[in-house]
This record gives sequence, C-alpha cells and structure tokens, in this order.
Amino acid sequence: MKIQWRDWMMRLACCTALLFVLRLLVGLPWYQVFPAISIFYLGSGGWRFLRIFAKTIGRDLHAASVLLRVKMNVRRHLREKNTIPRVFAETVRRHGDKTALIFEGTGERWTFRQLDEYSNRVANFLLDRGFKDGDVVALFMENRSQYVGLWLGMAKIGVEAALINFNLRLEALVHCVTISNAKAVVFGSELIDAVSEVHSSMGKAVQMYCSGDWDPKRVPEGTECLEPLLAAASSHLPSQPPRSFTDRLFYIYTSGTTGMPKAAIVVHSRYYRMAALVYYGFGMTSDDVLYDCLPLYHSAGNIVGVGQCIIHGMTVVIRKKFSASRFWDDCAKYNCTIVQYIGEICRYLLNQPVRNTERQHKVRMALGNGLRQSIWEEFMNRFNIPQIAEFYGATECNCSLGNFDNKVGACGFNSQILPYVYPIRLVRVNEETMELIRGPDGVCIPCKPGEPGQLVGRIIQNDPLRRFDGYVNQSATSKKIAQSVFKKGDSAYLSGAEGKAGMAAIADPSQSTDLEKFVKDMEKALPPYARPVFLRFLPEVNKTGTFKFQKTDLRRDGFDPSAVSDRLYFMDSSRGRYMRLDDELYRSILSGKHKL
Repeated sequence: MKIQWRDWMMRLACCTALLFVLRLLVGLPWYQVFPAISIFYLGSGGWRFLRIFAKTIGRDLHAASVLLRVKMNVRRHLREKNTIPRVFAETVRRHGDKTALIFEGTGERWTFRQLDEYSNRVANFLLDRGFKDGDVVALFMENRSQYVGLWLGMAKIGVEAALINFNLRLEALVHCVTISNAKAVVFGSELIDAVSEVHSSMGKAVQMYCSGDWDPKRVPEGTECLEPLLAAASSHLPSQPPRSFTDRLFYIYTSGTTGMPKAAIVVHSRYYRMAALVYYGFGMTSDDVLYDCLPLYHSAGNIVGVGQCIIHGMTVVIRKKFSASRFWDDCAKYNCTIVQYIGEICRYLLNQPVRNTERQHKVRMALGNGLRQSIWEEFMNRFNIPQIAEFYGATECNCSLGNFDNKVGACGFNSQILPYVYPIRLVRVNEETMELIRGPDGVCIPCKPGEPGQLVGRIIQNDPLRRFDGYVNQSATSKKIAQSVFKKGDSAYLSGAEGKAGMAAIADPSQSTDLEKFVKDMEKALPPYARPVFLRFLPEVNKTGTFKFQKTDLRRDGFDPSAVSDRLYFMDSSRGRYMRLDDELYRSILSGKHKL
C-alpha cells in the first residue's frame, strides 16, 4: 500500500511537471495539453489507478463522510463535556414515551422515560450507600432490561461498572472482581450458586446485592435483595459529577482463552463512536427495531446493540440467550428490522429445519461479525436478508472495519485511493511467534494483497477515533502497543488473536487420562468458549531448541484423523463429552452437521 501511494504521488508530480513544461514553456493550448497529460498518465500505469478509483470512489466517499460525521460529533461532545448519560438524556427528551427495551423473557416493555427513571433509582440508591465518582461495581447477571438500567444508573454518578461474563466460575470469576477493585457485586439470582462458591474469596469489604427471585436461604451471608432498595430510592436525576467524554464508563473483559480475562477500559467516547459508526455506516434509523440475542457483558451486545437505543432512540429487543429454534419467531413477533449475529450463529440458523416464519419477517439487515463466506449467500437467500452488515473490531481496538457496500465475504476495507485517511494496515508477522517482521529501516512490512498478516492501527491519543485506552493492567496495555510500525517513532495497536479455544495438545505417554474427570474439572474452572473443542494426545510434546512448544506444526496438522496418527477427540456439545474422532465424524463436522 505504501509503494502504491508513493507511485501515485510520483505520477502526480510528473504530470504536474509536464503541465508546466507543455503549457508555460512550450506554450501549447489547453486542448493539446490535456490529451498529452492523459496519454502520459495512462501509459505510466495510471489506468489501474483510474479503474480502482472508479470502482471504489462511491464506497470511500461514504466511509469518509461517516468518519467525518462521527469525529465531528465526538469533538462536539468533548467540547461540551458530555457523557453517555447526558447523551441518553437528549434521547429521552426526543423519544420519552417510545418503547426503548423489550425483554423477550417476560414480554416486559420499558419506554425511554421508564429506563431513565429506573437508572435514576440505581444512581440514588448507590449514592445513599456511599458510592462515589470513580468507584467500581461488578455486574454479574444474564441478559435483561435491568442490566442496561444498572450500568447506566452507575454511570450517572461516575460509578464504573465491571461487566463480568456470566459463564465464569471459581478462580476466573474472583480474578475479574479483584482486578477491577470492585466495592460491590450486583448479581442475578440465576447465578447464586456461582457466587456462593467464591464468596469467601472476595473479602468482607465487598458488598453483595442480588437481583431477581429472592431466596434468603440460598444467597451468601450478608447479601441484600436489590429490588426493594431500588423501589425506595428516588426516581429523580441526582447531581452528576464533573465527568468528560474521555473518562471511564465501564469495563468489558477479554475472553480469556490465552490466560485470565483482561479488563478493557471503555470510555464514554469509545462507547459513542462504536455505536455511531455502525449506525451511520450501515444506514440505520431510529425507526428500526433491533433484535439483540448477544450477551450484554460483551461489546457487540451492549455497545453495538444496546448503544443504538441509548444514543439513537432505537427500540432494542433483548433475549436472555440465543435460541436457533425461536430466532425468526421472535423477529416476526416484535417486528424486528435488524438482527445481530456473532461467530457461528448464522450456521446454527442454517442447520435448523425450514419453517415458514424464517421468511415471514421484516428483517432488512443482519449486523455482526464472523459470517463465513462459504454460507454468506445461502444465509441471505434462504432467510431473505437484503443486507449483511459485517464488521471487524474488538472492544479496545482502534482499527475497526466495516463492509459498508454489502460485498459478499468481506468484513471491511481500507481505501486504496487515500490509505492514510484511516491509518490501518495488515503487516507481516512470524507465523510461529506472531512477532512483527521489520524491514531494513526498522519499520513493519505491509502485506501484499492476499498475504496473511496482523491488523494494526496507528495510535493518536488526541484523535477520538485513533486513541487506545488499553486495560486496567498497564502491563497488558503495553503488550498491545508496538513502536515504529507505519513510520519511525510512531506507535500502533496490535490486534493479536483472542477467541474460542480450538485444540489442546496433551502429553499422555501412558494413555491414562480420565476424560470424564477432565471434562468435569474443565466445567468447574473454564467458561464454555475456553474449553478446547478438540484434544490431541501425544506421546510427548515437542519443543524447539529454545524450549518453546512447536505450535505451528500442530496447527498445520489440523484435526484430520487420516493425516494425524495421534489419538484425536471432539467435544460433542449435545452429549457433553469428548468423542473419538474418526473419518465419519470428521466429515460430519466439515459438512456442518456437528456444531463446533
């Protein structure tokens, strides 16, 4: 990309010089000068640039206008020292009696005014209990409308919510509460057992509040029921602290597949820009109804989804958990126009038997990331979805991408006409160590078209779209920043690879591993996405000369039993146990009959 830009600039300089010579020195008329310059430009390779320009100018101008609009809005909010609660107050003034949230679990509907009043009660209750600006409260519950009202109410008085994955148990759960320095935990009654297991490890100073069905015999000692406390609190807006758009809003945790989860810092401006970029980029309106079946502890569900309600006045339907069998029934029932997906959700929907409701809906857009190209068009055609709004981005990243022109298989683009307007890039890495590969000048080497690499985004802290806020742990923040990436002396965010656990290689020379016990121990300690889908039992684990595991060879081998002589096992989620992987099961997985 750097070479293309340099070639284009050189060609432009030559054309300018030729214009000067032909017009001023030689004195040719304009009708002769322009054809001469055009012939030179096209002959020097400019035809390829013109072809790219013609194909992408519309897309690039749309993206540029979206970036400019969001950046100007963020700058205005910075200037006015706004926060997400203050932005929400404007939404309430515009849409007070309109439905804001619908909880599918009970059918309960909240208007924007009701959501505002509930969050005010949360804020006033916490103030009465002595919580103040900068304190942290952990939120540990499954999806429901109250979840939104709780973190929003906390934000109104500067209390920062730590949004904890409700799948976490034992050590990982304690870790997430501890690293956030939470002074209290608000948990759902459906998670009483998980909280009871670790209550003694949290310390007596951590206050405990239970939301939902109250059973005083089951909750940990000292726990209070939240609902009557909120009912007794004032519904009027409390005095708000002097917070700004770059202050912390809440924390969202990484998945923890490469270690313990890290608490990513989400500031008010980041929440706004993540929600606004997809809203304007994909052409949403406040009249849309969005179906959100993604977990609210995740940025996709709580920012990209619920953010459309908080910021833009859209009605959002919240589902407790994703259900493939009820998905289209819900969409038809609530007149949804936008649905969210992530990962393999689209494949799960395609694996469902054909039913009438899957085309009897008003859905015009599917919004998310992780839709595989192999099923992209099948998904659009079977379910009659005109637009796939695929995007790429992590909670903390500064290099998000968006497929704004509905191109099959793409998660986004970077302009070839003006690549430095949005400074992101794929750079070469050592596939074994994931270390950046640098050229003689010490700067990272851009990937060529079709070449794999790591996505990086230049960090500019005073630019609201380029800043990187990092994690609570400063060491974790430093590991995501590289120096001299685009040019000498700059810094950039490293996207890395957090996701679902694939395969675990286990040294078992005596073949004595008890798989049933292994599964039980995993279920206690690890959330579902951190449990390996495949197991490979080795006589020994091979290491390099520097005693590093040879993961590259293992990744290259994959899970084909005809190509791997070691014992392979597959986690059958329907049975809750590992099955010996043979050729028949291997083909079933490839065909999509077995869920990964």
